[in-house]
Parts: sequence; structure tokens; C-alpha cells
Amino acid sequence: MSLKHNIRFITVKISVIHPSIPFIQPIESYDLYSTHYIFILFLYFCSNLYIKEIMSTELSEQEQFRRQSLDGLRNLGIDPYPAALYPTDAFSTDIKASFNDEESGKTVCIAGRIMSRRIMGKASFVELQDSKGRIQIYISRDDVNTEAQPEMYNSVFKKLLDIGDFIGIKGFVFRTQVGEISVHAKELTVLSKSLRPLPIVKYKDGVAFDAFEDPEQRYRQRYVDLVVNEGVKDIFIKRTKVYQSMRDYFNAQDYIEVETPILQSIPGGAAARPFITHHNALDMQLYMRVADELYLKRLIVGGFEGVYEFSKNFRNEGMDRTHNPEFTCMEIYVAYKDYKWMMDFTERMIEKICLDVNGKNEITIGDKTISFKTPFKRITMIDAIKEYTGIDINGMDETQLREVCAQLHIEADDTMGKGKMIDEIFGEKCEGNYIQPTFITDYPREMSPLCKRHRDNPELTERFELMVNGKELANAYSELNDPIDQLGRFQEQLNLSEKGDDEAMFIDMDFVRSLEYGMPPTSGMGIGMDRLVMLMTGQQAIQEVLFFPQMKPEKAAKKDGPEKFVALGIPEAWVAVIQKAGIVTTADLKGLNPNKFHQDICGLNKKNKLELTNPSKEDVAEWISKSELLG
Repeated sequence: MSLKHNIRFITVKISVIHPSIPFIQPIESYDLYSTHYIFILFLYFCSNLYIKEIMSTELSEQEQFRRQSLDGLRNLGIDPYPAALYPTDAFSTDIKASFNDEESGKTVCIAGRIMSRRIMGKASFVELQDSKGRIQIYISRDDVNTEAQPEMYNSVFKKLLDIGDFIGIKGFVFRTQVGEISVHAKELTVLSKSLRPLPIVKYKDGVAFDAFEDPEQRYRQRYVDLVVNEGVKDIFIKRTKVYQSMRDYFNAQDYIEVETPILQSIPGGAAARPFITHHNALDMQLYMRVADELYLKRLIVGGFEGVYEFSKNFRNEGMDRTHNPEFTCMEIYVAYKDYKWMMDFTERMIEKICLDVNGKNEITIGDKTISFKTPFKRITMIDAIKEYTGIDINGMDETQLREVCAQLHIEADDTMGKGKMIDEIFGEKCEGNYIQPTFITDYPREMSPLCKRHRDNPELTERFELMVNGKELANAYSELNDPIDQLGRFQEQLNLSEKGDDEAMFIDMDFVRSLEYGMPPTSGMGIGMDRLVMLMTGQQAIQEVLFFPQMKPEKAAKKDGPEKFVALGIPEAWVAVIQKAGIVTTADLKGLNPNKFHQDICGLNKKNKLELTNPSKEDVAEWISKSELLG
């Protein structure tokens, strides 16, 4: 920090603690020899010492070293974070793909992150990673040193740059004696200094060593995951291709992509528990969107032939390997169609997406190969339950279904109606068996409050769900457009809510009003985009296809206070050094090698110039011995 910035920072802090001290005034107004000014300078230098102390005790050795390198760059007049555009004109993979030995010497300007380096005498090699891949860079002292910066090689490159730093290279392409396509650097530019060391993942024969693979770390620090783990970025590139393929399919039919509200006064369109928030200006409770269905159908009422939306939905429910509370769903509604047409439309779309993303119509997940070649299998829900339980539930009332649940050892409490019980039976006994794409059709009416009654059986609805790999992927209806019937279905949901079902739908009277103006026969389909991407990329956890999945709050590392170390006979001045060595609790002392630990902490004392009196090996052994007696 600059002198002026430090003084301003310190005086503000002091004014909070001692408001009677009149420090808050322009720095330039202080008299050079005034008591206030001298006192503030004293505080400034104390603050610098304090900042250095924090750095030496809280930062790792690597982090301290990189901050020293940062200062070294600035001392040489090099901005470690320049603002100017850097004129790249090539990517690593494109350079390799287009290289021709007869045209060797093509000039390029490339930028990226240093991922490894082999420093020799007057010349070195660097592995540079850009947004598309990696390429080797040859750097020699005589090429990159300039009159303005004669220390670019010996000081900047060899001593002040680290793995993880961003650099720009201007040079020409050539093939080395061992046959590797590389760039011969003629100019090197520092673009960004990395202050934290990256995990170093080594590869040999396609096998990763020292991998950054702990799932929780990977999801919390996705930015590191993307840098060091091969293949992670490809998952998200494929995600974009899935969206693009689907958009192309819809747009080719002249359907319109739209946007609907995320904050809603009534969370309609799905049986789900919503997130609740508050609008201060309107002083009203609002809900995060659980589905966009009712708004999209309002647009069909308004005269659109076909509309679709990729929507962020929020459901305040469980989290597991296939559920995230914030997720992406695509819903499409097309006038004058029914659910049979939508089945054909959906299976063609899924096959197209698979071909566009993977170049073939099948995928592999674990040890399972799943084919999306049309047509997909179709079976009614009642027949599916009969197939896997041997029980025909057709025509059963609520009491009979409770008996079936008891017979199948499925819990059914008093809040559950017929639809919820049938859903539980199917979910427990049938759903996981459908690995290949299968349309489950003709759901009981109680399960589908927004769906049209079946044309042949009024106890059923014209609905399907597409099951793939044992999970629901898509859900579709012949949409209910009878406003009187719709109001009655909403009333049934209200009755379930009063019985204690917190996932029952709310009554949306404005939606009923829109239907009273008339909605044409319509079919609608919703598909979970995250699950679709999981399938198309062969992933078995939803967290692998979300850049930043929802996580529990990060737990702060447990750290004992100085008094616990002092109780073992350790001088308080040495506590910070010991914790710097990775021993953050007294329990961590147990089982340590006294000689090795003595060497480590004395080395830190010397390296950081702390000027503490080193303990004897006997002292250290006694500390460790006392720690063994702790409970």
C-alpha cells in the first residue's frame, strides 16, 4: 500500500476507536513536524511491520516467495498486471494442426499460463496452456533480452516467473530435433502474476499422478479444476453444444425463445417446495420460480404457435448426485399438438443432440451403453408397475393403494393422496429399471393437475415421462385447456396442501382467467438440462456438469489458541511459527519426529529472519511428549 493509502486506512481505523482524535482530514494538510503527522508516520511503519508479520505467519512459503517475486517485477519496472490489449492471433491446437514443415517459421502471437518449465543455461523450454490446449515454447536469453529490459531472461523469466503465471509470446513456429511442434520466442511479455501455486498434476502414459481429485475441493475451486484436470473443460464445451443443438432444432420449426419471470407471486407449474423471498419496495412475499409452465401457456393463449425457454428454476428440496436446488430446465409448448406428437418430436430431438455432441447416437455411462436410436420403447405407468410388482393398480381407491404400499414396504403417510402413492410405488419399484430410453405414458389423473384427461379413460391423463438410465429426463402433457376442469384440479391440490403436503400446487386464478379466454389444444414438454448434459457427457453426478454447484458452507480449519500451546511449555512467540509449520492444534504434535520437527521450525525461524532463540531438541521432544498425554 502507498504511504497516503496506509495513513488514510490507519486514521479511519483510529477514528472509529478514538473518535475524539481529529485525524480525518486531507493528508496534505498535516504540518511536516506536527505531532499528529509524526504519530501517523509511526503508525504507518508499525502497520507495515504488522502486515509483514501477517504475511510471514499466515501465508505459505510459496505464497510469500511469489509476493516477493511480485515486488521484484515492479522494482524492474514491469507491471505484473498490465491493462493493455495483448494481440493474440493463434491458439496452441490450431498451430499444431496447421503446421507444415515446409512452411516452418510462421510468426505467431500466443498467450497463456505457464504449466511447466525446464530451465537450462542460456535457453529453456516452457509448456504454455491457452484456452484450447498446450504447446511448448522455446525461450533463449539472446532472443528475449532487450535494451529496455536486459534482465528479461536471467531475472524475470528464471527467477521471478512461476508455474501458473500468464505470459505472452511472439515468435515463430518450428519443429524441435525430437519432433515436437513448438514456438521459438522472440519476445516475452508478463501478463499476470499468480500468487497461489497450482496443484501440479503429472501425467505418464495417460495416467494422472498427484491429481487434484477431491470432489469437494474440485467443486469449490472449479477455477483450479478447469486449469489442472484434463477433460473437465470439455464437459462444459459439450454442455454448450447440447444447448445449441436443441435451439437449432426448435428454431428450424420457427418456435420462439422467450423469457418469463423468476420472481413470482404464486409458484405455479410444478409440485415442489419453493424458495421464499421478500420484495421491499412492494412489501410483499415472492417466490423463486419452480417452473415456467403457466407463463408459457399464457403466451399460447396470446397467440404464439410455439414458445420455449431455458429457465433457471429453484426448488427448496434435497441435494444429491442428481439434484441441485438451482437447476436449468427447458420447457416448450406447441399449439394444436398432443402428447403422442410430442413423443415423436422428443425422441427425434434427443437423437439429434446425441449425434451433434458425440458424433454417434449412443453413449457410455460406467459399464452401460445407452442407445438413442429412434424409436424409443413406450409403456403405460400401470403396465410398468404391473411388470415390476405383479400388482395391477388400475381402478384402485386410496384405501386399496395404502394396502399395496404396505405390501410393498413403501411408506405412505396420511398426507399422501392417490397420486403421491402411485408416484412412490413407481419410483421405488420401477423407475431404476429403465436404462434404455423409455416413454412411461398415461399417468393417473391425481398425479397430473395440469394435464388433459385421457381421451379413452377419464381416470388417466395424456402424459408421458422419458426415463433414461433409471431417471426421469423429460415430462410432457396434452395440456389441460378446460378452465373449469383446471380450477377443480387446483382445488384438489389445495385440499392436499391442507392435509400437510407442502409440495402441492398453489391456486393461480390469473392462469385460470387466461384459460377462460381460450387456449388451443396444446402439447408441452419439459426436460432437465443438467441431467441431459450428464447423459451426453457420461457423468454420473450433477455436480460434474455445473460450473459452481451448491455446496455447504466451507468449514474453517480448526486452530488452537496460543494458550493451549503455552500449556505444553511452548513459548508464546513460537506458536505462530509452529502453526506455520502445519501444526495448528496441540493434537497435531502427537507422533511427530522430534529431530525432524526441530529442524523444520528452526529453519522457518532462520528463513523468515524472526530472530527467535531456537529451542533445544530436548525442549521439542518434551513438547511432543506432553502432547501425547492429552485426551
